[in-house]
Amino acid sequence: MITLKRIQENPVFTTLIDKSNAYLRARGYTEHGQRHVTYVSQKTASILKELDYDRRLVELGAIAGYLHDVGNLHNRKHHSLSGASLVYFELRKLGMDLEEICTITTAIANHEEEIGHPVSPVTAALILADKSDAHRTRANRTKNDRRPGIHDRVNLAITATKLYVSQNPRTITFEISFDQKICQIMDFFEIYLKRMEMSKEAATVLGCRFRLLINNLEFLGHLPET
Repeated sequence: MITLKRIQENPVFTTLIDKSNAYLRARGYTEHGQRHVTYVSQKTASILKELDYDRRLVELGAIAGYLHDVGNLHNRKHHSLSGASLVYFELRKLGMDLEEICTITTAIANHEEEIGHPVSPVTAALILADKSDAHRTRANRTKNDRRPGIHDRVNLAITATKLYVSQNPRTITFEISFDQKICQIMDFFEIYLKRMEMSKEAATVLGCRFRLLINNLEFLGHLPET
């Protein structure tokens, strides 16, 4: 079986991730390189494991998280679709089971908030992991910057984050420490509201309530339908 370790050691995937990050950096976006994809991979797997999904599905989630952003190599617009296509053909070359490829590529194709939907547990976990990676270390800054754009301002204001699963009741909580001297919480919602709404939907697919806490204040809460 194809493992995350084998994917990480594959020079094709390493190049795709590095070139995707270089493209986004040139466009002024936040960091999307090895640090980001490793975080998303680990967090996707952790969510699935905490919710007692089987070991192989956890591994597939980790692979999907690691490869989810390679479509940025071509363009930011609809990068989830182009990324899913790239991953599909590369995994077929490696001889991976087709059912497993479909699980991975469906998740990748649906992680983008403009067009995606949390249609499966792996997709839902990937969405939650990806949308929770907000932090000042991701800011794309240069010495010549006078005033960073809103994406960088928001990320610079986020001093700490924590995404975790609770079992009783089943809850997925995203906690943020936010420095309002840098920008206002409204700036966060200007760029993250759709992502947080998508995270609520994803938590529902996983049978969980989603909570968003910013500076210990709850901004979003949702109880799954019974």
